Amino acid sequence: MLATTNRLTIQPLGRPAELLLVEDNYGDVLLTRQAFLGGRISNNLAVAGDGEVAMAMLRQERQYALQPRPDVILLDLNLPRMDGREVLRAIKSDPALQRIPVIVLSSSKAEIDILKSYELNANGYIVKPVTFERLQEVVAAIETFWFTVVVLPTSVGAELTHAA
Repeated sequence: MLATTNRLTIQPLGRPAELLLVEDNYGDVLLTRQAFLGGRISNNLAVAGDGEVAMAMLRQERQYALQPRPDVILLDLNLPRMDGREVLRAIKSDPALQRIPVIVLSSSKAEIDILKSYELNANGYIVKPVTFERLQEVVAAIETFWFTVVVLPTSVGAELTHAA
């Protein structure tokens, strides 16, 4: 399905892709948002500035009760209030959330961070690019892989927990 705005966008899910960026660095949020705006995939990018807010959004608590669950989560590791590793552990141990792909997007190249992320069942680990041009390339790769190559469930939520 094609949707038009000021650029050609693709809606591979039949609707805009729902993304959750969990990032506390305002500059990184702005750059990532800009990179996704320049992408080809129609998307809604929600942002959580710390791990506790991310979990409230994912569990659709309080003011997030009507917010759709994301199709993909981009997760920084070094977060205030609740570390990214704790967020990843909580997501992957919650039957209602565990099927949501989580891509760690971190500035850390440390082997221990990479290994620990995969041990906690991250679906991917990307080192944050240092230039905007490289970030645009990474975003394009994420969009291509996760929204045109991989088949995602149409709804990640309570109905999946009943099948388990």
